[in-house]
Amino acid sequence: MLAILKKEINSFFASPIGYLVIGIFLLLNGLFLWVFKGDFNILDYGFSDLSPFFLLAPWILIFLIPAVTMRSFSDEKKQGTLELLLTKPTSLTRIVLGKYFGAFILILIALAPTLLYVYTINQLGNPVGNLDIGSTLGSYLGLLFLAAAYTAIGIFTSTITDNQIVAFITSVFLCFLFYIGFEGIADFAYSNFIDQLGMSSHYKSISRGVLDTRDILYFISITAFFIFISIKGIKNEKLQKKSWIQIASLFVVFFILNSAVNGIHKRFDLTKDSRYTLSEASLDIIKNVDTPIIIDVFLESENFPSEFRRLQTETRQLLEEFEAENSNIIFNFFNPLEDEANRDIIIEQLTQRGLTPMQMSVQENGASTQAIIFPWALASYNNQTVTIPLIKNKIGTNQQELVSNSVQHLEYAFADGFSKLTNPKSKKIAILKGNEQLEDKYIADFVKKLGEYYLIAPFTLDSVAKKPQTTLNELNEFDLIISAKPTEAFTESEKLVLDQYTMHGGKSLWLIDAVSIEKDSLYNTLGENFAIKRNLNLTDFFFKYGIRINPVMVSSIYSAPITVAIGEGSQSQFQNLRWPYSPFGSSNSNHPIVNNLDLVKFDFANQIDTLKNDIEKTILLETAPITRLEGTPRKISLDVVTQEQNPKEFNSGKQSLAILLEGEFQSVYSNRIKPFKVLNSKEKSTATKIVIIADGDVIKNDVIKNLPQELGFDRWTGKNYSNKEFLLNTVNYLLDDNGLINIRSKEIAVAFLNRQRISAEKTQWQLINIALPLILLAIFGFSFNYYRKKKYSA
Repeated sequence: MLAILKKEINSFFASPIGYLVIGIFLLLNGLFLWVFKGDFNILDYGFSDLSPFFLLAPWILIFLIPAVTMRSFSDEKKQGTLELLLTKPTSLTRIVLGKYFGAFILILIALAPTLLYVYTINQLGNPVGNLDIGSTLGSYLGLLFLAAAYTAIGIFTSTITDNQIVAFITSVFLCFLFYIGFEGIADFAYSNFIDQLGMSSHYKSISRGVLDTRDILYFISITAFFIFISIKGIKNEKLQKKSWIQIASLFVVFFILNSAVNGIHKRFDLTKDSRYTLSEASLDIIKNVDTPIIIDVFLESENFPSEFRRLQTETRQLLEEFEAENSNIIFNFFNPLEDEANRDIIIEQLTQRGLTPMQMSVQENGASTQAIIFPWALASYNNQTVTIPLIKNKIGTNQQELVSNSVQHLEYAFADGFSKLTNPKSKKIAILKGNEQLEDKYIADFVKKLGEYYLIAPFTLDSVAKKPQTTLNELNEFDLIISAKPTEAFTESEKLVLDQYTMHGGKSLWLIDAVSIEKDSLYNTLGENFAIKRNLNLTDFFFKYGIRINPVMVSSIYSAPITVAIGEGSQSQFQNLRWPYSPFGSSNSNHPIVNNLDLVKFDFANQIDTLKNDIEKTILLETAPITRLEGTPRKISLDVVTQEQNPKEFNSGKQSLAILLEGEFQSVYSNRIKPFKVLNSKEKSTATKIVIIADGDVIKNDVIKNLPQELGFDRWTGKNYSNKEFLLNTVNYLLDDNGLINIRSKEIAVAFLNRQRISAEKTQWQLINIALPLILLAIFGFSFNYYRKKKYSA
């Protein structure tokens, strides 16, 4: 077998045709990947990976490998040397394997110079070295499996004819059929089974950096089957009935084996961030889906910015992962603006459904154009439909950062949408009333969002005065209570009910203002008002649980603007000026509530201190270090926006604004006289959770003409703050909702190329990746033939 292998390699490189074939392969790759404009151009692609190469390579290999294998047996037959070869003391299997491995090694030699592409991408990354080596290795393995199957097909076609051209054409046809033909038939017949018969779906899986035993077994089966029928067909004799039975039996064995492995397969995600491994929460959501979930994705367009083509690819690949786990996940990509004649009507209709379009900048040939895209998906299940946002906005981000954040958010977005469709509401939330909390219209947007997941009901504590035990019993039926900016003090009986609710394992979300001051009051009182301490009679309540909300205001230079009219009369103009009493809350924590969260806007926030006890405390949001604490009473004036702020005065450091408490809480009324007798009173709680936010306005949405606006949206600046997302994450976490919140902790890094370096060094890298592989091939050819000539001349 080794002698035949060496003979194949020697004869291939002894002819100029061998160098021509490999040279054309390298030249085509170089031109398509580094010079020609289009989807395969790596420099225009903008991302630090070799996806364009692994997308292009199968198509070039469809022609390269048949060109390498077409002479394997065809030439032997035509020259009459096959009969001589068959008389040698070696088996037919060794002869075929010798030819096969000889051709396969030639393909490896042709692919070896493409490793230069890996070096180039690694150097052009931003930062240098951000290439995912695990994913790249997996992609190369996928390409080798594909090449192995192509080579086996090529060897087979060379055994059925003595004409090299016929062998070449037949091999190209069969490779094309197996790579893309079955996929086309599957699309027409809507059959996943037919799709799995082709190479494309298996190659795409491995080329992402995911090794799945089903895909590996498929390629081994295809390769082994064609090698086997090559062995049977190597002679110019008619196949006997026994051979046909053996071929049919092998086919059945491989078919059964591939079918059986579907239920016991293993997969290995080689990507460094395991981006193609679905979280347990996602798998739990879809595992029992027994009727189709139809997903329409609107990420389809011919003039997408390169960043959004990446989002499109990541979305497709994620949905393929969902589909692989449950065949009832069915998705399609659409271009909603394909009908140019009705473009404006379609945009209006989609906008009315809440699918807001985005206008993005497209850079092409040095010119900038604008493209409208709809980064949304619609998922339908059992006559229900939900919208799924595919974009995760962050304030001040560019298009690259926007897409990076969005890719990070994709699995959560789809899992969240599927959860809404498949999981009936079971958890109950009480919105506390009776202590002058925010009116319904001011919390309407967030409550509406909560209503998509949970059962919501108002709950008044007024009945505590007459029926305290009944009130407690009724409150204990809820899984979570939310008190949104109470302004009236709690009575001792009300506090005991709330305390015993916590002792029985109830969760709670408190949004507390310890200082009385409203932004609206400044507009209505000539631009100034007094901030005074607000007594809610909750100091001992929270103190026992391990925190203290101090009646001081947190001001910061790093804050949101306020819109004020500057000037007098007709000369006045609205301007957005920095307002120190609207500090931003942020976090560097990886806690699932705040991981990958954008800025949260506060208004007249207070300081939270943590106290030492056995309760675990997690700071969820805090200010920037440049803050100042201002005591009360204090006059607050809008004039501060026109005054120069001295940064040296903002020296109080970071201040905690939102804290999570977890553990077994001691009762506030332990060893104290209780205001009423409680049945089944408890001194210590079961394990539970409480979140305390030192600002009630975090949950407050604007109201215009008596219509609630979106929480977190500033209509004056057009910016979206993450108040709603933060609160929703908080509620999800408090209620342990299917572990969905934990998906947010999954870190997915999108690696970009350094565009400045590409612009400056583009020609240099183009020459390196086109000319250097050809130079290496020429050096190899010269050395090979020099060594061969010297060997045989001696």
